Amino acid sequence: MFKRFVLIIFATGFMYTSSQAQTVIAKYAGEFMTFGVGGRANAMGGAFTAVSNDIAAAYYNPAGLASLNYPQIALMHEQKFGDLINYNYGAVAIPYGKDMSFGLSAMRIGIDGISDTRNALYDANGDGVIDVNDGYRLDESKITTFNNTDWAFLFTFAKRQSEKFYWGANVKVIHRNIAEYTATGIGFDVGAMYFPTERLRLGANLQDITTTLVAWSTGRNELISPTAKLGAAYSFNFLFGQFMPAADFDVRFENRKYASEFHAGPVSFDAHFGLEYKFKELFAVRFGYNDVKQFTIGAGVKLPKLNIDYSYAQFSNSENDLGKSHRISLILTLEEARFLR
Repeated sequence: MFKRFVLIIFATGFMYTSSQAQTVIAKYAGEFMTFGVGGRANAMGGAFTAVSNDIAAAYYNPAGLASLNYPQIALMHEQKFGDLINYNYGAVAIPYGKDMSFGLSAMRIGIDGISDTRNALYDANGDGVIDVNDGYRLDESKITTFNNTDWAFLFTFAKRQSEKFYWGANVKVIHRNIAEYTATGIGFDVGAMYFPTERLRLGANLQDITTTLVAWSTGRNELISPTAKLGAAYSFNFLFGQFMPAADFDVRFENRKYASEFHAGPVSFDAHFGLEYKFKELFAVRFGYNDVKQFTIGAGVKLPKLNIDYSYAQFSNSENDLGKSHRISLILTLEEARFLR
């Protein structure tokens, strides 16, 4: 069944891509999809591929959604780089039968109220020609605004193949717009989780596995190259609670070279590191370091049926004036006998 599923998505992606003209492999075309979701994972530096045991798994590793025994609903808001970018996320996940789960996630990343001065240049002489000697002055009455918005929707399926092995997949629909220009895309992710021991977790997520096509209304079609996310996590009891260190490695094929932490020809490698300490399932503190050289920190509180998680991130280089990022997320678990898997 799994092999058949992989063949189907490869064939679908190939037919969809080959039917388009003028496509280009665009470096960083999928960068807007790398912000991650959830306060918990973000506080751990995004090192969540092997941890994925809540609704955020739909993004980090779709296989992890099979861990759920109760339905979950998630909401998140983040102010990135000060108040420059508004990032919102919502998701619902439902266990089905003895070994399957389904999920739907939506993400919106937006820069709103951008000043549009394209039609506001001032004609000082009234001759219909913009004179560079006028210093490109602006007629403020003609300045309008537009938004730069990216939407992504994930439709997730996950299955417990055995007690030690889970697998899952996403169908990913993308919609982008900037001013009057729009783009639409579709892609696929495939993930797996393996538990060699009770404490050790291994995970892999092959994002954009068929190469995701984003077709713009201008006629430009961009291809998002695949990314392989590999992760490991280990939990142990200490100081009246549980520690869980985790590490992820992103393997990309976009020829990023020195923009990445390590590279070998066109292949680049970036790391994420995280640590979580939970005290008796009541509260947690978390630390991390991600692939864009940000230190992250956060905390979480577990209430009856509700998890509240917060994370904070800033760049390690003090010369970067990109502001700070604050993220808060909520996970509601319908933890009642009638909803149990």
